[in-house]
Amino acid sequence: MLQRLLTLMGLVFIGLLTVLSGPASAEGEQIVGTLSSGASGPIEGVTVTVTTTDGDEVGDDETDESGRFEIDLPGAGDYIAFIDAAELPEGVTSASTERAVTVGTGRVQRVAFALSDGSVGQGGGSTITVLQRFVEGLRFGLIIAITAIGLSLIFGTTGLTNFAHGELVAIGATVAFIINVSFGVQLIWATLLAVVIGAAIGGLNDRILWRPLRRRRTGLIAMLVVSIGLSIVLRYVLLIQLGGGQSPYADYRGQRAEPYLGGIITLTDKDLASIILSVVVLIAVALMLQRTKIGKAMRAVSDNRDLAASSGIDVDRVILFVWMLGGALATFGGVLYGLSDQVAWDMGFRLLLLMFAGVILGGLGTAYGALVGSLIVGVFVQMSTLVIPDELKNVGGLLLLIIILVVRPSGILGVRERVG
Repeated sequence: MLQRLLTLMGLVFIGLLTVLSGPASAEGEQIVGTLSSGASGPIEGVTVTVTTTDGDEVGDDETDESGRFEIDLPGAGDYIAFIDAAELPEGVTSASTERAVTVGTGRVQRVAFALSDGSVGQGGGSTITVLQRFVEGLRFGLIIAITAIGLSLIFGTTGLTNFAHGELVAIGATVAFIINVSFGVQLIWATLLAVVIGAAIGGLNDRILWRPLRRRRTGLIAMLVVSIGLSIVLRYVLLIQLGGGQSPYADYRGQRAEPYLGGIITLTDKDLASIILSVVVLIAVALMLQRTKIGKAMRAVSDNRDLAASSGIDVDRVILFVWMLGGALATFGGVLYGLSDQVAWDMGFRLLLLMFAGVILGGLGTAYGALVGSLIVGVFVQMSTLVIPDELKNVGGLLLLIIILVVRPSGILGVRERVG
């Protein structure tokens, strides 16, 4: 019965992609982006112009209510995108109004202009900026944590390093996007359905692929390679169906940031909701692991699978539940990530390395380690934008990962292995 239900939900997902999504090949090369500042939120009515490196104008676009712009290009090559600082709202400034961009064949290249609110920074602006980045880092870290807990639990119960986990994130955002935009269903209900489909896809992953490989005693290295191949296949299926651009949900677009804590920080309603929902879900997962029978069984299988089996625990059933839980959490995190970064075919891959950083930093195989590590990575990544360009912020998280691997390979909450 369970397998039939999982198969049905998987077919629903495939049907959504096949029927409702359009091909990518028609879009060609583009430069896209969003103009937004911390306090002002999305900025509408600013003209973004693109020229060649020789100064010949290629095209321009005016930002919409969500601050988004899209400019079609004649082909691949080097371009310069710039904005007119005079068109920015009062108090909003940009450190640089020009960005050099290299666009590959068939690619949609995102461009970010670093905008800041001068009015917010008066009388101690540097402290306010640091606090703002810290809160943004907590929000981002919570999203990483939700997606990474499943990755860590799968490793803990099966020993598999699943490189296809990032695609579950993208699938969750994609399913919610299709239901929300194509069917006009509110994002809240679209998210619930996406989570159910994500759990089904996670379960099908185990029943169709990983359980047969385990029964054949396939080595972990071989299974890792299989997960890489599965990741590539799923990623490019999403590219074919969604296209190379980035798309926002129909709901909660163009929100203006509201001041909190006496104006020290600013958050949009969707960012605040993302933080609250993330905390609630993480607390629920923690209670499930500590208080429920299945949670205790998961921890037992993670500690010693053979001993758990000899104690009467159905190991295969526990692993199936872990895969379903991991799929549900990954898809939910994908929806939250799509709210802040928009929906794109490669969004899961972009988040995957940060998930690995959080899991390894906290300690492989532990849910709480993934939580702690992900929060640290999220804050570190956002705080790094105070000194490095926004496009390079993920590098900070990966450098932190390298340092931890050198200093403490077992992670913060991991147990050191005894040799000898």
